[in-house]
Amino acid sequence: MNIRKNKRLDLLENLATAVVLIDEHYRVDYLNPAAEVLFRVSTRQTNGQDIRKVVPGFAKLTDAIDRAVAQGATYTERETQIAAGPEHYITVECSVTPMENGRILLELTALDRHLRISKEHRLIAQNRAIRELIRGLAHEIKNPLGGIRGSAQLLDRELDHDELREYTQVIISEADRLQALVNGLLGPDAQPEKRLVNIHQILERVRHLVQAEAPKGVQISRDYDPSIPDIQVAPDQLIQAVLNIVRNAMQAVGKDGRILLRTRTQRLFTIGNITHKLVARIDIVDNGPGIAPEFQDQIFYPMVTTRAQGSGIGLSIAQTLVSQHGGLVECSSQPGNTTFTISLPLEERDE
Repeated sequence: MNIRKNKRLDLLENLATAVVLIDEHYRVDYLNPAAEVLFRVSTRQTNGQDIRKVVPGFAKLTDAIDRAVAQGATYTERETQIAAGPEHYITVECSVTPMENGRILLELTALDRHLRISKEHRLIAQNRAIRELIRGLAHEIKNPLGGIRGSAQLLDRELDHDELREYTQVIISEADRLQALVNGLLGPDAQPEKRLVNIHQILERVRHLVQAEAPKGVQISRDYDPSIPDIQVAPDQLIQAVLNIVRNAMQAVGKDGRILLRTRTQRLFTIGNITHKLVARIDIVDNGPGIAPEFQDQIFYPMVTTRAQGSGIGLSIAQTLVSQHGGLVECSSQPGNTTFTISLPLEERDE
């Protein structure tokens, strides 16, 4: 019997799924190592303690636990975000199983990585499809637009009255504006010429540019990781990508707000289907009002903007420029805390 118990314990100890055993009063009897890692606590800290006090996020699972106990059967709560510690939120799938001895078995699977990868795939596929659609439309627009501008110029030369020429100048001016918009949608045709640069030099360039444009009440701070090695990028393109995002943040905070530029590294980080040994992460964080939930899945679409004067192509261009470096731009937002994250591989891949 002891051998069987030890085998069961060994099995639980080696499971990748987090396992928590509690009594009817929510006191912890057992956590396996996967649960200790997931909730950043040890069995010694939690033994005999109310799990809701040790891990406050478990309060959100109370209904699921009570329902399983009442039904006397396993109940599964799917895609629930809980607080696993200070500023540490995780999305879990939790299966609750009442045991014969009055104990309750909780099995929790962290979904954050799976959800992030799924979201990345959608973003990458979305970006490719939109780029092809927009490039096709933009090429169709360019030819008649050139004809409109050329005809307006010829007409302008034939007119004798300045009052009438004002109208042709409006046509030419608007044609130029639309041409610039189309060029922005098309983006660069050639692959960027890359060279080794310090990522913080790029961020400092952007910071100085935006600081000159920003109202006096806007604070732009930075929190850089000096250990990040030089990265192989096309500096001008990366500057443009970051600049588009930081300008968005500046417009979001208005006349009085805070923007943070932060860099970190992440190991064994997956972008699309490729796992990179080391990735540079650039966070652009602002304390503006946030992005409405209904817009968060659309913000990288061209022409989608919440500002009356916005063109809606800045984030789309940023995503395209970063993707040309094998990277990705992601966003998370809630009122007072919006973070755009640029992930860039630090190693060169063989094409």
